[in-house]
Amino acid sequence: MADLERAGTEKPRANNNYNPNQYYVGTHEQQWTSWLIPMFVVANIIVFIVAMFVNNCPRNNTGIYGKCVAKFLGRLSFQPLQENPLFGPSSSTLEKLGALEWFKVVHGHQGWRLVTCMWLHAGVIHLLANMLSLIFIGIRLEQQFGFVRVGIIYLLSGLGGSILSALFIQSNISVGASGALFGLLGAMLSELLTNWSIYTNKAAALLTLIVIIAINLAVGILPHVDNFAHIGGFLAGFLLGFILLLRPQFGWMESRNLPADTHVKSKHKPYQYVLLLVASALLIAGLTTGLVLLFKGENLNKHCSWCHYLSCVPTSRWKCGN
Repeated sequence: MADLERAGTEKPRANNNYNPNQYYVGTHEQQWTSWLIPMFVVANIIVFIVAMFVNNCPRNNTGIYGKCVAKFLGRLSFQPLQENPLFGPSSSTLEKLGALEWFKVVHGHQGWRLVTCMWLHAGVIHLLANMLSLIFIGIRLEQQFGFVRVGIIYLLSGLGGSILSALFIQSNISVGASGALFGLLGAMLSELLTNWSIYTNKAAALLTLIVIIAINLAVGILPHVDNFAHIGGFLAGFLLGFILLLRPQFGWMESRNLPADTHVKSKHKPYQYVLLLVASALLIAGLTTGLVLLFKGENLNKHCSWCHYLSCVPTSRWKCGN
């Protein structure tokens, strides 16, 4: 498939076994019921079905790349595998429904594509990999921190990924929830760091999470994978974790039940407040600067000659092209 998608294979399979609770010293915090993440999963599946309905391969396929796949599905059948090996719609359908395309965002005044692209997927394989990862990562986070904070991290991370992607990739379209997913991974890392004092086996927890993140970012150097969306989403989520995922320091909740004349611990440690302020400033500055540069039509590849290697590294087996 000629267009560039946030391919699903980069999503963490290893992270399915990572559970921050195994390192966490509990303090009787409220456990939430996860409903937002399942709703996101359902929404992504519905959008994909709609995309296939609009695509209508039997009617719109030109035959240049072969015949439609799984014809028994009728108008929901997939484009020829030579055109889209991920079992999905055509690039023109994705573009029509809101895929991220630099020219239309900047010159067509279609900034809404920065958001809509994260709800589209290039194919069944892409969709399944992303949704499985969202279930394993997102549900645990929502149970610990609630739907408001996790929802904000997911959406703003997706936006951050779209902005960075559009600043570097300007000749292809991009779709997928990968930026938002990497934002959740980034938030998990900053949550561990800002709540460092209440974790046991800190080194093991940190090493496990870093390995998971490194592996998934490394997969992003393959062709047709939008690693800039991953990096942008990760950075946004990393900063948001310092802002939204603070836990009370150990013993604070218990100290509230002590006699009135007893000294009560501060809810958070001073370094947590410092990290919150620094992360807030960096997040606002980053998103604002990114949007200004984007709508000015800047191409950051002109200012960074090596940055394209962050998204694709050419080898003897594949070429990166644009």
